[in-house]
Amino acid sequence: MKKTIFCFFAGLILIISIFPIVISVDNLKDNDIFISNELTFFNGGWLEEQNGIKILHLNGSYYDMGYQHGFLLKDEIVANFNAFCNWIVEKGFTYEKLVQRWNIMKPLLPLCYIEEMTGMADGSGLSLENISVYNVGFYLVVNCGSFAVWGNATTDGILYHVRSHDFPITIKDPESGKYLVENQLIIIRKPYDKYSSVSLTAAGMVRTSDGFNEKKIAAGMLSSWTNDETYNGICIGFRIRMVLDNADSINEAIDILITNKTLGYNVIVSDGKIPIAYAVETTANLSYFGTWDNPSESTRPFWSIKDTVRRSNMFIDPTTAATQRKRYNPSFFPLLNMFLKRTQMSGTSVTAAGTWMHYVAISKGIESHWGNFNLNKTISMLRDIYLGKTDIRFLIMQILGVYSTPYQWVMCPETGDFVMSFATKDKNAFENPVNYFNFYTLLKSTPP
Repeated sequence: MKKTIFCFFAGLILIISIFPIVISVDNLKDNDIFISNELTFFNGGWLEEQNGIKILHLNGSYYDMGYQHGFLLKDEIVANFNAFCNWIVEKGFTYEKLVQRWNIMKPLLPLCYIEEMTGMADGSGLSLENISVYNVGFYLVVNCGSFAVWGNATTDGILYHVRSHDFPITIKDPESGKYLVENQLIIIRKPYDKYSSVSLTAAGMVRTSDGFNEKKIAAGMLSSWTNDETYNGICIGFRIRMVLDNADSINEAIDILITNKTLGYNVIVSDGKIPIAYAVETTANLSYFGTWDNPSESTRPFWSIKDTVRRSNMFIDPTTAATQRKRYNPSFFPLLNMFLKRTQMSGTSVTAAGTWMHYVAISKGIESHWGNFNLNKTISMLRDIYLGKTDIRFLIMQILGVYSTPYQWVMCPETGDFVMSFATKDKNAFENPVNYFNFYTLLKSTPP
């Protein structure tokens, strides 16, 4: 009998020595944790890589999704937070000031996103305050370009939604040496009792700047500075997230975007089911939304293009534009005025002249391919815009490095297809190879 007991414990010790024990994680119960050479699966969430592109799959409650995100990308989130803190100092902000602004916004934010950021904080080791400030702080300055085409503008009548995320690619964590753009990824979300969605973002972000959901609703934001501002509202990145989580129609999406507004923003929002897209302009107290044939879209010097809406970082509707710039028409000698900084918008160094030239470059690109857009043609044209091939003045701006671009993508909510490119630390997104994915395929995929 003693010999039998001895053999049992000896065998048990041998098994333990061969197979590592997975230690349970505080604050969570009944978790499934898979560990390989690279941690890829945790509590229903998992991380994969295709063609060098990281894809994070999140599932479950909001807290669970936050914990999955924080646990699987702990190092990347810490590096991004450090990079963010270094960047805000360079921009002349203080962390304490951003905390004050976050505390004003916090009471209006749906509790589910507080829960998700709490989960991320618990999973990553950062504080909830750190995660919260990191999620809202980048929206102080975001230069972007966006448009949507559908109907007669495309080869098949299907809607294509485009966004170029224009932002510095040089933001770096001084401790690890990691650049923010090195920690970009695709996120596939499957929240309980909400709609699934896809977005491109940086590690550690609960909010998002763009994306589309399973109901074929897409949205993407652009800064558009104004003197009509408040922090007593919901950050635009969380309103975009709310659209993806909750909206199944374009009217519902617009209602979310024009409620609890804060600073000045443009949004291109679309519904692939109809198909149709709207431009949305918001300040703290004003809202405008219209599709291509709304009279505001053709207020001179701006002009409308059939079955197309587009925006750069300025308002077109005269009422919202009055909160942004003294002179409505930014088209007079724009290159000269940009250099002389004569048309700065609402207390910023950003000129209406510069954003006008961006608008013209986008518009010329669209007009040159109108009627022939498909997924490939659209991403090719977007890259041509940023390479300066559609407008000589915008080429000069790009030679001067006015617009750097962490990522670009074209979404087709109807089919789920999307094509995207990420920047690297030394190349903009429009200079790097593109990759093709399908949202619905990724949504159905399982851990390897």
